Amino acid sequence: MTESDSARLLTPADVRRLSERLGVRPTKTLGQNFVIDAGTVRRIVRTSQVGADDVVVEVGPGLGSLTLALLPHVRRVTAVEIDPKLAAALPGTVAEHAPGLAERLEVVTADAMRITELPGPPPTALVANLPYNVAVPVVLHLLERLSSLERGLVMVQSEVADRLAADPGGRVYGGPSVKAAWYAEVRRAGAIGRNVFWPAPNVDSGLVALRRRPAPETRATREEVFAVVDAAFAQRRKTLRAALAGWAGSAPAAETALRAAGVDPRTRGEALEVSAFARIAEHRP
Repeated sequence: MTESDSARLLTPADVRRLSERLGVRPTKTLGQNFVIDAGTVRRIVRTSQVGADDVVVEVGPGLGSLTLALLPHVRRVTAVEIDPKLAAALPGTVAEHAPGLAERLEVVTADAMRITELPGPPPTALVANLPYNVAVPVVLHLLERLSSLERGLVMVQSEVADRLAADPGGRVYGGPSVKAAWYAEVRRAGAIGRNVFWPAPNVDSGLVALRRRPAPETRATREEVFAVVDAAFAQRRKTLRAALAGWAGSAPAAETALRAAGVDPRTRGEALEVSAFARIAEHRP
């Protein structure tokens, strides 16, 4: 790596200086916690396995800690930032800390949940420290809308990481687990402590790795399958015969659909993998 394609990462003092200069502080409303540890952002980039040909979408870049770590290693970073003040400041931070890499950055001021497409070349990877309060819907939305995404590595609340990566039969397996599995192979990729953030959150964080795979082969649409998932986990202590009664129109109708799909009506949703939910959706009365 030459001097022209290197970046000086943000230190804790840099983060506080930038925050004071911009008159911003992390807010609970936006689920913000700024990363202040250079070792952590280096670890995220390394674990993500992004390379020189990748176009990375980063959601919630904040002051730019992870952005600066990504830029030397990838073709382009498209940073989606909902806070206009932070979005406006990011190019200047990159120009100061990585002047030779400024052309690789594209900043989009937008709510990631409203993104349907992005400027520039199609993104190949999602790498982000996601706001805790919207992590799951953002991941699912981007996997749905950005079909070019091949893989991702996101930092989320530890409990959310467990849910996203859970296997059928586990205590925390639920709707997010099934929906994520529709799009990708999902696994836990590490733990992150609280002290790498400012302000330090009250919970630990976890890394989740995603690798795109084909959706299950089914005659049902994604929306139809997800409707079954939502119904199954709305009352997760109930058997599927009972939990899907509203979806099917009655408990007997739910039982008929379940048996046609090869699923025991006495089963609970937490026991099924995504392909089983797809089969159930195909047999809605």
